[in-house]
Amino acid sequence: MTTYQKKIKTIDQIKQLAETFRSQKKRIVFTNGCFDLLHLGHVRYLTEAKDKGDVLIVGVNSDQSVKRLKGQNRPITPQDARCEVLAALTCIDYLTIFDDDTPLELIEMIHPDVLVKGGDWLPENIVGSEHVSSYGGRVITIPYLQGFSSSEIIKKINIDG
Repeated sequence: MTTYQKKIKTIDQIKQLAETFRSQKKRIVFTNGCFDLLHLGHVRYLTEAKDKGDVLIVGVNSDQSVKRLKGQNRPITPQDARCEVLAALTCIDYLTIFDDDTPLELIEMIHPDVLVKGGDWLPENIVGSEHVSSYGGRVITIPYLQGFSSSEIIKKINIDG
C-alpha cells in the first residue's frame, strides 16, 4: 500500500479521525463529490478547500450513488480508482466513500468546522449547510472554473470521439 492509499478510510475510521481532530482543536474542512474524470477545476477547488482549515476530508460518491445521480453510463472511473487518484493530491488529508445520494449523514458524523462546495451551488442548497451553520460552522462556496466539469469533458469526448 502506498502512502497516499493510506488516506482512504472507511466511514467508521473517518468518524474516529474526526473525533481525534476535534479533540486536538483542529479545524476540519469537509467537501464531497463524484470526482469522475479528475480535472483542473477539481484540483483548484480542493486546494482552495484545504486552505480553509487544518484537515481536509473528502466524501466520494460510490459507483452506485453516481449512477443514481448522473445516469447509468456513469461513473466513467470506478470508485476505488477515483479515490486513489484523489488520494495522490497533497491537499487532501483523508477520503471516504459514501453510498447515499447526499452526504448528510457523513456531514452530521464528521461535524466539520467548514463545509465547502463549488460555486455552482447556492449556499442555501448545499446539503448539510443547516447542520453546519447550527453550531457556528461556516459554509463556503469556491468559484466554479468555467469550462472544466466532468460532464462537459464527457460531452466533448463524445463529440470528438
